[in-house]
Amino acid sequence: QVQLVESGGGLVQTGGSLRLTCEVSGNRDVWTGMGWYRQTPGARRDLVARISLSNFTWYEDSVKGRFSISRDSAWSQLTLQMNNLKPEDSAVYYCNLWPAPTAWGQGTQVTVSS
Repeated sequence: QVQLVESGGGLVQTGGSLRLTCEVSGNRDVWTGMGWYRQTPGARRDLVARISLSNFTWYEDSVKGRFSISRDSAWSQLTLQMNNLKPEDSAVYYCNLWPAPTAWGQGTQVTVSS
């Protein structure tokens, strides 16, 4: 089973930047891709960015042009560079497989102050 450990969250001001990192281990299988998801209290966990085996990337409209997803060649690390952050970006961010997530990690909290 895949183990996922997110890090890099914190408190930033509106317009600031943050880089999230996901360490991936314990996987032996090939999958379609990976993604970053985010969740606010009482809301669903939504995909905000994903990257495929061929390095095709997709972004949710609200983060397009501000967020950038990337990975290393071995799929051992997934990153999310977040620029021009807005208060509505505040959430717990999770990494996972896409389109079929495995067990979720602990996530990392991102808080953007206005």
